[in-house]
Amino acid sequence: MMNNDLKNLDLKHIWHPCTQMKDHENIPLIPIKKAKGIWLYDFDDKAYMDCISSWWVNLFGHCNAYISKAIKEQLDTLEHIILAGFSHEPIIKLSSRLCSLLGDKFNKCFYADNGSSAVEIALKMSFHYFLNQNKRKNKFLSLSNSYHGETLGALSVGDVALYKKTYTPLLLECLSTPVPLNDDFEKELNALKNILEKHSHELCAFILEPLVQCAGNMHMYKAEFIDEAIRFCHYYGVQVIFDEIAVGFGRTGTLFALEQCKQKPDFVCLSKGITGGFMPLSVVVTKDEIYNAFYAPYETQKAFLHSHSYTGNALACSAANAVLDIFEKENIIEKNKDLSFFIKEEFAKLKEFDFLSNFRTCGMISAFDIVKSKYQRAGLEVYQRALVKGLLLRPLGNTIYFMPPYIVTKEQISYVVQSLREIFKAF
Repeated sequence: MMNNDLKNLDLKHIWHPCTQMKDHENIPLIPIKKAKGIWLYDFDDKAYMDCISSWWVNLFGHCNAYISKAIKEQLDTLEHIILAGFSHEPIIKLSSRLCSLLGDKFNKCFYADNGSSAVEIALKMSFHYFLNQNKRKNKFLSLSNSYHGETLGALSVGDVALYKKTYTPLLLECLSTPVPLNDDFEKELNALKNILEKHSHELCAFILEPLVQCAGNMHMYKAEFIDEAIRFCHYYGVQVIFDEIAVGFGRTGTLFALEQCKQKPDFVCLSKGITGGFMPLSVVVTKDEIYNAFYAPYETQKAFLHSHSYTGNALACSAANAVLDIFEKENIIEKNKDLSFFIKEEFAKLKEFDFLSNFRTCGMISAFDIVKSKYQRAGLEVYQRALVKGLLLRPLGNTIYFMPPYIVTKEQISYVVQSLREIFKAF
């Protein structure tokens, strides 16, 4: 099928995510024929560097041979089974490895198939935990500028108006506390403490994205604030949920962001990079204390009755085990430290443009903001010009960010920066 035929057929039948479809009257849709490594290839064989890891999921490049092999081998043995009353080796192995890596008594894994579902599970689990102890709590607390997914429960604890505002009448009642805007976070801690003092009796849990609020325009804040916040929450009997869906698996410079925090949460939500971008999978990892609150005779009705048809899919679990193999065998975290430093140094070259500001880097995430432009949608302008240069850079509003697969080379990083310099010189 020809390229234009594919585009027309797509636009006839497919409603794309996070997209005003009318934009495609002027912005070409790009069908991709194949992908390899950091490159995507369209049906005209034009290559695009995947600078955003295909919405932050791809860790080790497209069609990674090792992950592909693991899935293919699993495919000939077991593709999927019901996880209620049954199990399989890939999920048992993966669960054991995740719990070992997370440490701090994280001993139980509950699986789903996407990040929003993981958040929903953690919220329900926290509410149900207290209910099983005859404590009637029904609210949650989150940070301003936060994003936790787009199902109704996940939207309820988010704070990005673009996604949330329309659906406000449908959402749970939740409280919000300010996220630190700089390294001085005494005011934000006081605000959190005041909320806890007044509302801890009705709050199940405080949910946050540790270190980086990714969909919140890549806002970065300190682990020291998180440590103090967790201390306050636990003192007032409020649980803590870490949403590591986007920041887990090496994005912040450690395998998990919680490794940079002295205090630990009660739940950790993981997804996106867990399978290296190959298969949908998510998991909530929690502690025996939480699990034991549900462990009771059937007639007590304390069981956690939540399920997904594809929970713990064997193919996805095999991909996830392959991802952990690569982290272990190739010393990825140490290699990324060098890449992270290089990314920070290269992107600093863009500070020559006075309409760019707030340059920031955390591990393998780098971002800056367009603060002045003649274009109403400056980020979209960058996106379109970058495509011409063979770069997939999908901005968050006027925030330009770089979150590449870990196989990116220094030469490729320099090409991205040089291309952006050329784009901004013509702005």
